[in-house]
Amino acid sequence: MADYKAPLRDIRFVLNDVFDAGTLWQNLPGLNGAADMEIADAMLEEAGKMASQTIAPINRSGDEEGAQWKDGVVTTPAGFKEAYKLYAEGGWVGLGGNPEFGGMGMPKALGVQVEEIIYGANNSFALYPALSAGCCLALDAHGSDELKQAYLPNLYAGTWSGTMCLTEPHCGTDLGIIRTKAVPAADGSYEITGTKIFITGGEHDLTDNIIHLVLAKLPDAPAGPKGISLFLVPKFLVNEDGSLGERNPVTCGSIEHKMGIKASATCVMNFDGAKGYLVGEINKGLNAMFTMMNYERLSIGIQGIGCSEASYQSAVDYARERIQSRAPTGAQQPDKAADPIIVHPDVRRMLLNIKSLTEASRAFSSYVGMQLDISKFTDNADERKKGDALVALLTPVAKAFFTDIGLANTIDGQQVFGGHGYVREWGQEQLVRDARIAQIYEGTNGIQALDLMGRKTVANKGAFYKVFADEVRGFIADNGDAALAEFVKPLAKAIDNLDELTALVIDRSQSNPNEVGAASVEYLHVFGYTAYAYMWAKMAKAALARLDNDADGFYQAKLSTGRYFVKRILPRIHSLSESVRAGSEPLFELDAAQF
Repeated sequence: MADYKAPLRDIRFVLNDVFDAGTLWQNLPGLNGAADMEIADAMLEEAGKMASQTIAPINRSGDEEGAQWKDGVVTTPAGFKEAYKLYAEGGWVGLGGNPEFGGMGMPKALGVQVEEIIYGANNSFALYPALSAGCCLALDAHGSDELKQAYLPNLYAGTWSGTMCLTEPHCGTDLGIIRTKAVPAADGSYEITGTKIFITGGEHDLTDNIIHLVLAKLPDAPAGPKGISLFLVPKFLVNEDGSLGERNPVTCGSIEHKMGIKASATCVMNFDGAKGYLVGEINKGLNAMFTMMNYERLSIGIQGIGCSEASYQSAVDYARERIQSRAPTGAQQPDKAADPIIVHPDVRRMLLNIKSLTEASRAFSSYVGMQLDISKFTDNADERKKGDALVALLTPVAKAFFTDIGLANTIDGQQVFGGHGYVREWGQEQLVRDARIAQIYEGTNGIQALDLMGRKTVANKGAFYKVFADEVRGFIADNGDAALAEFVKPLAKAIDNLDELTALVIDRSQSNPNEVGAASVEYLHVFGYTAYAYMWAKMAKAALARLDNDADGFYQAKLSTGRYFVKRILPRIHSLSESVRAGSEPLFELDAAQF
C-alpha cells in the first residue's frame, strides 16, 4: 500500500486556476479578508503533513484493532488519542467556525479540501472531528447566546466533541415516529429519555466531554415531523464557571461491529432522564438539525473522494511496478521478464476511470463549497439567492454521486491489484469496506436521489435546476473557441439531455406520483455526470491557458484525462436516460407477492 500523500498540486489547480477562489474570498464581505491563497496554501501544506505523518500511519492499525467497548466505556485504537490531540491543537476542528467563539472562520471551499485530505488518510479518524464541526454549525445557527458561549469555544478547540442523535431502533429516515421524550423541568431545562442508534462518536476517549444534539418530542407535541424539537445534552454537565460537573445520565449501551470504519465508534446511546437544553424553537427541531445534517451530507460525500484518491495512489504505484505479460504492441521493457501492467488497456481503463472521476469530484466539491461561501458571506441579495438555490440542489448530488463513484473507484483500485487486492496488507480491501458505508449513512443515496428529484426539482417545477442549467449554458455561450470545442460540445448535448429529462419527469409526476421515485436514482446519476462534464470543461479551459508553462506535463495530462472522461465516461448518460424515460410502469407490474 502506497503511503498517502495529499494531492496538493491538484487541489491548488482547482482553487487557483479553475475557480480563482482567492479573488472570490477577498470579494465576500462576510469573510472580512480572513482568507487568501497564501493563507490557504500554508494551511493545506500543514494539513497534508499531518495527514501523511500522523493520521495515515494509524489507518490500517486502527482498522485491525477497532474501537473497543467495555462496561459503557469506549476506547479508540492505539495512536488515535495522540493524533486527535495534535489535530485539535492545530485548530482544525474549528476551521470553518465562528471567530467570535474561537473558530478560524475559513471559507468552505478551503474546508472541503482539508476534509478530503483527512478522509484520504484515515476515514475512521476523520469522522470524529467531522461530527463536531457539524454540531458547531447547528449550535451557532440555532442556539441561544448562552449555549453558544458555554459550548462553542471548547467544541472548536477540540477539547469537547459533538454528535448528532437522530435514528432510533424502530425508525431511520422516518423521523416523525421517534419516541425519545423531552419533559420540561422546573429550571427551564428538559429531561431527555430514549434510545438512539448508529451514533458516530457517541462515546470515546478522545475528548473531555461529548455534546449530543438530540431530536426528541415534548409530551404535547404534534404528531409527525412537526412535533420534533432539538436539544443539547452533554455527557458531563457544565458548571457556571465553565468547568465540568457531574455525569449526565447518558450512557453507551454498545457499539456496532461493522464492515468498515472500524476505528470509528458507532454507538447505541441511552438517555435516562438526562438534562438537556432546547436548541432553537419548540417543535422546529428538524429544521435546526438539518443545518447539521446538510453539513454532514457534503462531508460524507467528500469521504468518497478521499477513498478514491487513496485507492488511486496505491493502484497507480502498483501498476507501474507489477510486471506481468507483454504489452499488446510488443515488449516495452525487453530487459525484464514482462512489462509493467500499466501497459495493458484494461488496467489503464480502471486507472483512468478513477483518475478522471476523482479529479472531477474534487472540482465539484470545490464548486459546491464556493456556493456555500457565497450564500453565507455575500451582502448581495441576488447572489445569496442563487447560492442558496445551488446549495439546495447540489447537496444531494454531492452526497450520493461522490459516494457511488467512490465505491466504484475503490473497487477498480482493488481490481488493479488482482488477487493482492483481496489481501488485507495491501490496503485496498479496507478502502472498499470503508467507502461502502458512505452510501448508507446521513440519508441513504436513494433518499438523496428522491430529495433531488422530488423536493429540489419537481416540487418547484425546476426552478433550482434552471439556476444551474442557465449557468452551464452561459459558460457554453462564452466559450465557443475551437480549442475548447471537444469539451464544450459534449457538455452542450449533455445539458440538453438533462433539460429534457427534467421536463419529462416534472410533467409525468403531475398525474403519477410514482414517476418521481422511479426516475430519481438514474436522474441523479445523469445529473452527476453532466455536472462533471461542466467541471471538466472548466478544468480544460484552465489547462489550455497554461500549456506554455507546462514543464512537467501537468496541464497536458489534465487535458488527456478530461478527454478520457468525455469520450469514455460521459456516454453513460445515454443508457441512464433511457431508464428514466421508461417510466415507473415496469417497477409496478409485479404484485408484492410475486417478488
